[in-house]
Amino acid sequence: MSFYKMLILVCRTPTRTCLHCCQATMQSDVLIKFGQRVREERLILGLSQEQLASEAGLHRTYIGMIERAEKNLTLVNIDKIAKALGLPIRDLF
Repeated sequence: MSFYKMLILVCRTPTRTCLHCCQATMQSDVLIKFGQRVREERLILGLSQEQLASEAGLHRTYIGMIERAEKNLTLVNIDKIAKALGLPIRDLF
């Protein structure tokens, strides 16, 4: 709850729209950083998106969407990707 209070103070507009906007921006930043990290690790291993998807048991377009920050993925899928990259989950964050 205190987190949202901070957002209200920063935005100076205690409206539902403001909170939604701030949450969307933060979510977007997290997705961008995570997608960049997945891509970086995939390229280090010399894997294509299709190869990583196959290793993780996911669809190739899903990996592309993650890397472009178009998909808000679940912890289950984060775990699958981490295992396919041979990393502990914490190394993707």
